[in-house]
Amino acid sequence: MRGRPTSTSRLHNTSAVSLDCATAFQTIALDCIASIKAQHSSACAGDAEAVHQIRVAITRLRAAVAFFAPIVVDAEWLRLKKEIAWLNGSLGAARDSDVLVEYARRKRYRGWAEHIIKQVGQCQTRDHRRLVRCLRTVRTRRLISAIADWTRQGEWLARCNRNETEALQVYCARELNRWHERLIRKGRHLKALGESRRHRLRIRVKRFRYMLEALTETVALQRRGELHHLHRPAKRMQRALGDLRDIRRFAGLASQSPQAESGKRSKVPPGYRHRRKVLLGAAIASYRELKQAWAC
Repeated sequence: MRGRPTSTSRLHNTSAVSLDCATAFQTIALDCIASIKAQHSSACAGDAEAVHQIRVAITRLRAAVAFFAPIVVDAEWLRLKKEIAWLNGSLGAARDSDVLVEYARRKRYRGWAEHIIKQVGQCQTRDHRRLVRCLRTVRTRRLISAIADWTRQGEWLARCNRNETEALQVYCARELNRWHERLIRKGRHLKALGESRRHRLRIRVKRFRYMLEALTETVALQRRGELHHLHRPAKRMQRALGDLRDIRRFAGLASQSPQAESGKRSKVPPGYRHRRKVLLGAAIASYRELKQAWAC
């Protein structure tokens, strides 16, 4: 197997047609690391969008590792995975608080949420301060550096050199088919799924969507048009399930206020039940489209 590039720029200069599985993974992973580094200072300054983009980059990285797991997973990744979970905990709490504040400030919900906006704002401030302390630690800096080092020159590369991996297009086609079939199987009773199983399905479809995007940008797959055909319903399904989770969390938090318990106001936001019905319908419609897309 040929020697592999050791920098993002050299990876991007590699012809997509000549990529192997290991180099494709490196390209995707180093892009994720670059995104984390680019957004770090803005996230430390309290930029909600930067926090979101770091979370997206981490999810993309984890999706890429899962997709290329037979090739790249080793003992070092298992250690890094635990550290990433630690960082992602603070990122997730800050992001969830940002979403709740955004809901509470919407014109439609502003009057209903007036009794909790202060509480939600305080939670947002607390979660962002905790995240900033986390991002500024030596532990986080070492983690980002360790992920980059592992991606460029981890032990998994030596294993690849000993065992020639199969052609990239063949591998990607097989894995995308396997991920797609698993999504269809897990989502076949979407309407009846409980919150926990629906959340896990959302994570699966999110990773599927992110890998479709990464492979479209990185790999010259022969059926690239079909990836776009799969991407549209996957993206819509992920967003519908995400919005469904967010509005449920918002209603659950707000309904715990003393005013709601005393019956002075509705325990759910205006139009909540209709909105949930619309979002669930959108998720089911996207699932059906995704189910049909692979055969088209």
